[in-house]
Amino acid sequence: MRHNYIKERSMAKKTIVMTLIMALLPLAFFCLNASAVELELQVRYFDPNVDKPEDPRSAIIIPQIEIEDNVLNFNTPIDGYTLRLLDEDGYVVFTTIIPIGSTSMVLPSYLSGEYEIQIIHGNLCFYGYIVCN
Repeated sequence: MRHNYIKERSMAKKTIVMTLIMALLPLAFFCLNASAVELELQVRYFDPNVDKPEDPRSAIIIPQIEIEDNVLNFNTPIDGYTLRLLDEDGYVVFTTIIPIGSTSMVLPSYLSGEYEIQIIHGNLCFYGYIVCN
């Protein structure tokens, strides 16, 4: 009888430990990726003087991009789009074409502070704000 009590108590401890592990596992993954920040991008026409299409053929898909330190991670394909960073005065301080097949891009180390990020495709400009370290 004593043997069953010890066995049940041991099983109860294992159950509690496993329950805690399962409950805390998502938190651990969140903490590991806590420094990556998803950018909140908006969309506007790049050149308002160009005629806007009256009936777009497809929905506009806003790119999903994260920044961690000075690394941009592309969660949606944006091959061939133009990437620009503008300083607080509106001057372009960095511009490049995103190479085909890129899933990430390291920004130059000289960039430090807050910038407007622009991802340009055709006449669409996806924009938001980032902080580079």
